[in-house]
Amino acid sequence: MPVHDLPPDPDYVLDALRQLATTPLPDTDPAAIHIRAGALFARLKALNRAANAAARAHKHATADARQDMDQTHLGLQNLLYEKRHLEREIDKCRQFASIYQDIQMYTVEQFMELAPPEARTDDALSNPHQLMLNRLSFELVERQRLDRRVKELTQEKEELLKETKTKTATMESVKTQIDVLMKTAAEISKKVDELIPPAPAAALSETGTPNPS
Repeated sequence: MPVHDLPPDPDYVLDALRQLATTPLPDTDPAAIHIRAGALFARLKALNRAANAAARAHKHATADARQDMDQTHLGLQNLLYEKRHLEREIDKCRQFASIYQDIQMYTVEQFMELAPPEARTDDALSNPHQLMLNRLSFELVERQRLDRRVKELTQEKEELLKETKTKTATMESVKTQIDVLMKTAAEISKKVDELIPPAPAAALSETGTPNPS
């Protein structure tokens, strides 16, 4: 998800405000100075709003990235569970005795339900030897299918791990940008507070403007 870029550096606005506040300008129109200061403060507020908006956008991006990563992690866990289950089944198959009578195979009922029609013709069913050969062939095909499935799961696992790693890196990058934004916003707020000291209560008129000296 795209996020906002960092706002412009506010230092030049702060420098201009500092210069207005510290440099005596006896020949300058006070109204012009007031207008200039107002424009600079408006610009500073705009920069502060931009920093806050960018921070919110980065937070949303981080939340979205975390949600995507959680979904990916959940998918990975499901695949790992299925992979472990298939590996256990394959291990069981590989540990069968070499004598075919002792091999645990699909039952005749399962063979009749799952095997292709050409493996369970009337001729094959009427011949016990041919029936056993067809059952063994079907068993081999099923185990090869399980092996292929395990390989597919392993490949999917590797792809999910890569995707998780990429999203984790993205989230860390976004978090770093948020930290920078928060630090910038805090510095701006501190500098604004330093430049605008609170006016004494006695110096204000009923309208909220300074009393003439």
